[in-house]
Amino acid sequence: MIKLAELPNSIQTYSITAIIDTALCIGAGGSSGSLADKPIVRNAERNLLIPASQLKGRLRHECEKIVRGLKWDICYSPNPQSMCPQRAGLDGNFARKEYKISEDDKNHHCLICQIFGNPVLPSRIIFDDLICEENPENLPEIIRPGVTINRRRRTAEESKLYFLETSPANTKLRFTGNIYLSNVPNYASPLILAGLRHINALGGSKSAGLGWLTWELPNLPIGAQAWEFLAKGVENNEKN
Repeated sequence: MIKLAELPNSIQTYSITAIIDTALCIGAGGSSGSLADKPIVRNAERNLLIPASQLKGRLRHECEKIVRGLKWDICYSPNPQSMCPQRAGLDGNFARKEYKISEDDKNHHCLICQIFGNPVLPSRIIFDDLICEENPENLPEIIRPGVTINRRRRTAEESKLYFLETSPANTKLRFTGNIYLSNVPNYASPLILAGLRHINALGGSKSAGLGWLTWELPNLPIGAQAWEFLAKGVENNEKN
């Protein structure tokens, strides 16, 4: 008889927390029940949240920048045609042994796709929505006015007044959730932590000071082999 408790668990769970230093503006387009043109996104219990899809997409983007800076060839997301294994129109050495998942898989997948997935490879990292820990009854509706700017004339457009809903400012709201890692390569941990530390703001109107945050991050296991592996990108380019 199979006992679930005795099966090997290949999924590691880690908790992360985003502490919002300013006001947060992550809108739910088309939502009703608010005077704002762009209400803030909430879950069914009316808790404020940071969607998992937004966090994962932003983290992938930051990790791509880091790995390209280390001189690895990386595909271009989110267009499926320019992602591994198709990589239409992309140059670079994608036939490296490090890009090989297994002998059964004839395709090559760049370092980022091996973590975040692509059209033919499932993601090895999954995010929860980050949920605000504060009781929604204690958070009043905050409406901020704005106006569309004509960048060419540098003046406000006529009849372009809009209203945004944000979280209360300067209240250090905490948004907490889990990330789940499943058989990730050894270089994933330092890359994920570095990518998260590169995310200084989330949501809309970041240039206006909204959504700036700090992180409380878990202690992911990082070995010396991970750093040595990531350094191979620079070393191989120097040899060439």
